[in-house]
Amino acid sequence: MASLISSSLLFSLFLTISLLHLSSARRLAESESESDQQLQFKYHKGPLLTGKISVNLIWYGKFNPSQRAIIADFITSLSSPKPITTASQSQPTVATWWKATEKYYNLINSNKSPKLALSLGSQVIDEKYSMGKSLTDDQIVKLASKGPQKQAINVVLTAADVAVDGLCSSRCGTHGSSMGGRVNGKRYRFAYIWVGNSETQCPGQCAWPFHQPIYGPQSAPLVAPNNDVGVDGMVINVASLLAGTATNPFGNGYFQGPKEAPLEAASACTGVYGKGAYPGYAGDLLVDPTTGSSYNANGVNKRKYLLPALFDPKTSACSTLV
Repeated sequence: MASLISSSLLFSLFLTISLLHLSSARRLAESESESDQQLQFKYHKGPLLTGKISVNLIWYGKFNPSQRAIIADFITSLSSPKPITTASQSQPTVATWWKATEKYYNLINSNKSPKLALSLGSQVIDEKYSMGKSLTDDQIVKLASKGPQKQAINVVLTAADVAVDGLCSSRCGTHGSSMGGRVNGKRYRFAYIWVGNSETQCPGQCAWPFHQPIYGPQSAPLVAPNNDVGVDGMVINVASLLAGTATNPFGNGYFQGPKEAPLEAASACTGVYGKGAYPGYAGDLLVDPTTGSSYNANGVNKRKYLLPALFDPKTSACSTLV
């Protein structure tokens, strides 16, 4: 009887251990599966921005007219169909870069016509620092609310002497959404973006490759195409966040990783601007023979810009213009 009891106990113990191992293995497999899913760039079933959208600019702090023109011309260039040509070849344009976002729309809709059209909207100028020179996220949303909200992306641009929570320490800008007005009795959400001018606060972090990087490989900085390190850096960040806003406006569109810190259409390709890019090297870019500035896209009014690579949802690769 003792032997029978011992055998039963041993069998029970073996069964318990086996079940524990099985449970642990299942939890590990589920955890690995969740990790694999987070590593995949995928569509999370939420809406993308569609229709005719006005990009309204809210200038907070001191910007001179030429600085405002650089970014305003970039926004206008997003929808400019006119090709740029030289004596030898066709040049890449800002509109060509933006057209790459259509791939996200085509994956979820068989209709191949463009789903989103951006245009420059109104501009609000607040040169008197109405909320002070140190802003919180809530204040950024309040500033964004000053622009038209229906069918709009409101872009808050803070000057070089304005500190914003998280600027330099963890981000160069951000995008989000907030409640707007009402249509037919129902409130709607509008999208907003904030980007700071980092020229005097952290150009090595937020205006690279036009400034020496704070960390990592130390290569020589590139010459900014509009001769303004801070604002040319802002263009890069505005471009990146516009792509993220269009394809993931409300946190449930296209992204990779956790929802709280997603990698989006452009941020999934951070630091890549041309073919052959690697950490510390922006890639093989076009160089203006007169100014020596580096760029990869042409815009209206003979502007040149450096724009980030966009993640191609079909090929799962970072796609560049040059």
